[in-house]
Amino acid sequence: MTATVRAPAQSTGQVPGPVRATLLVVEGLWTWYRRHWRSTLVSSVLQPLLYLVAMGVGLGTFVDAGGRGARTVPELAGASYLQYIAPALLVAAALQNAAGEATYPVLSGFKWQKNYWAVTATPITPHQLAHGSLLWIAIRVAVSGAAYLLVAALLGAVAGPGALLALPVAVLTAMAFAAPLAAFAATTRSGGEGFNVIIRFVVLPMTLFAGTFFPVEQLPALVRPLAWVTPLWHGTELARGLSLTGVPPLAALGHVGYLVVWLAVGVVVTRWRFRVRLTT
Repeated sequence: MTATVRAPAQSTGQVPGPVRATLLVVEGLWTWYRRHWRSTLVSSVLQPLLYLVAMGVGLGTFVDAGGRGARTVPELAGASYLQYIAPALLVAAALQNAAGEATYPVLSGFKWQKNYWAVTATPITPHQLAHGSLLWIAIRVAVSGAAYLLVAALLGAVAGPGALLALPVAVLTAMAFAAPLAAFAATTRSGGEGFNVIIRFVVLPMTLFAGTFFPVEQLPALVRPLAWVTPLWHGTELARGLSLTGVPPLAALGHVGYLVVWLAVGVVVTRWRFRVRLTT
């Protein structure tokens, strides 16, 4: 009896298309995440919910009681303070989570774990790796935001079905900030000390003063423009309007356009920095 010997399969050495290559990057990141997702629950979901309960239920009790806070927040439009800050906290939490994913994990791919070098040793290009990394951050933010919305609804923090539109707004806002930050992470060759500066002096002030807990109009006139130029303010205004009072079409277009510009510039610069870092 003669055995049939089959020739080994030959690799084409090519990934069929940029879309599939991007999805392969996402698949690789998901493979790691599904073994470690429990470690992200506190920062991704539990922390913003604690803020929601502490500020919306705790502080909100005094605001809803008709004190000075209620008189200075006409945007409540009949909603409770809990419902007022719920969409804003969704956007703020999304931006914070995206910032975390776009800093140390990206730098680690270049500097410590160096898995980005292994990925680009395959037919996947640096541009496709950049796309996949950003898409993964967007997926992470969307899943965490959906979990937040579900629990917020159970707490009575969702004013109506318009709150569902706050989720894509939160993802867009988060990626508008995360994309340029990923480009910075791909550029830095230090141990990431600059990330701490960004978190402490950019992300945290944005969360406190870009309209999350109170209208920007309550700030001194000289300070307001600093809030208006942040992606978080535009995302907060859009998400809150969609959830509560509605947003005029031109205002909504302006908010979305501003965020899209941030995102587009961030993607272009991230692609460039990934290519430079991985090919030189």
